[in-house]
Amino acid sequence: MLAVGALAVSCADYNVTDDFTAQPDPTFVEPYKDYGPVKSYIDRTKYPNLSLGATLRVTDFNKQDLAHSAAITNFDDVAFGNTLMSGAIVSEKGVMNFLDMSDLLDHVEEIGANVFGSPIAANANQADAWLNNLTAPIEIAVDPIEDKFVDYTTMEEFTGTIKRNGQGSNKVGIVKNYDGSDNALKVPKRARVYIVEGFDLEPKGLYTITFYAKVDNITTDETIICNFAGKTIQEGSGDKASDKKFPIKPDKWNKITLEDLSPAEDATEGFLMIEGNLNADVYIKTVSVVHNPDNHRPQTPQELNDTVHYALNTWCDGLMKINAGRIKSFDLIDEPIDSKSQLENGMYDLKHSTEKIFWQDVVGSENYAPAVARAARAAYAKYEGNPADLRFFISESGLDDPKKVESLKYWIGIWDANGAAIDGINAKLNLFYSEDNAVQAANVASLNQMLDNLAATGKLIRLSNFDIKYQDGEGTNVTAKEISAEQRQKLADYYGYVIKSYMNKIPHEKQAGICKGNLSDTTDPVGLWSVDPDSRDWVRTATYKAFCDALSGK
Repeated sequence: MLAVGALAVSCADYNVTDDFTAQPDPTFVEPYKDYGPVKSYIDRTKYPNLSLGATLRVTDFNKQDLAHSAAITNFDDVAFGNTLMSGAIVSEKGVMNFLDMSDLLDHVEEIGANVFGSPIAANANQADAWLNNLTAPIEIAVDPIEDKFVDYTTMEEFTGTIKRNGQGSNKVGIVKNYDGSDNALKVPKRARVYIVEGFDLEPKGLYTITFYAKVDNITTDETIICNFAGKTIQEGSGDKASDKKFPIKPDKWNKITLEDLSPAEDATEGFLMIEGNLNADVYIKTVSVVHNPDNHRPQTPQELNDTVHYALNTWCDGLMKINAGRIKSFDLIDEPIDSKSQLENGMYDLKHSTEKIFWQDVVGSENYAPAVARAARAAYAKYEGNPADLRFFISESGLDDPKKVESLKYWIGIWDANGAAIDGINAKLNLFYSEDNAVQAANVASLNQMLDNLAATGKLIRLSNFDIKYQDGEGTNVTAKEISAEQRQKLADYYGYVIKSYMNKIPHEKQAGICKGNLSDTTDPVGLWSVDPDSRDWVRTATYKAFCDALSGK
């Protein structure tokens, strides 16, 4: 009873951040219960810029449950991955839903916490539907085009396509003086005939076909089915769709107009075939084909540029209005480098696309970051933000590739020269600990080389997605359920090594911080906390201790 009481007091003291008490508490059990908040182990005098961050989902943070409590009490700032990017906020029509972000920032402001901003622009997780709508071809006025006119009243012989003829002597052909003066094309019962053909098709055009038809010697309407360029005209939709039957009243010429016709996808030539007259021969007098060409044109390069800048300014305006100066550090651009494409100078190119709207494809590669930075800075200043407080990072993965670091430095140099003023690099990690000594030695060497290369850029350096997965000697991931205490300690030791390497290799004034990817274990043992399978409480792991010891310099 006494032990429980003492623990409760300790937890309450531990979870107080300024005037805010985070609840519920992560569970404190031996052997790590006596450790304080992780962030309290940083020597702020020696490492004045070092910030310890945690990545959460917006929904988990706003629930103010265990993840929220652990993050607020142990870390300097929180980040929210792609959940605050335009793809999660802007609808197809450009409506921006900032409700979750507004709640989050109001709470953060209330408790005195800090947020590291999600990428403002990227190739993924963007408002693609909105961008596609904005950059869609422009509607223009067009005049109908006459494609073909067939006058059977003056024909002596039918030379068109017959897919199925009549029976016996009652076959497709021209009937002379059908109505006493003019000829007509006869389509016998059960025949299938192209009554017009041989005109070009415009895939995006919409066609109108008008023809005059007549039946004789029956007391009820006859009906026909029409097929335009390989597509039978139907009515209804889905499973209820059926071939549409066009009525022909007897003993009079019927004007039949088929509108908004489009060809089958694989059609190469235009035609109209009629069939389905089971009760009487059908006579055709004239057929007219016209089409309305595609009434859209692509936006000109200047129009496209103006449109994309409008979208960028609109997105930044909405983002910074909700922000109201509260988030001061952002990833300006996320993962811009394409390691599969090289420039003539040997550097990696930026990513490009022929299928989606990428900002850089419109504003230009050299103006990509400057354009985003100008829009973001202007909006930040417009809505209560002090531009002097604003910091921009470029986030990138795969920076264990030295050439990718060199290429990123090259592009940042171009962007800075054009006015972007990039403050730092946010290196997204993908780390493993291996029981294979040779593999682990290579992992360590790669890490150290990456940190040296990042330090040489002269920029602020932030490490994010800081999760380390554990692999056995065969290269198979060891899960959180399977990992032993001994293996967990080896993993924790490597966490500590990474932290100390960062603190030693990156100049103190350039240390923008380290951001943990997952606070608790997933299927992998990546957490500072494991999750008790029965109570669902969060229990400190050896990694918690490793963080505290490494940050304190042990």
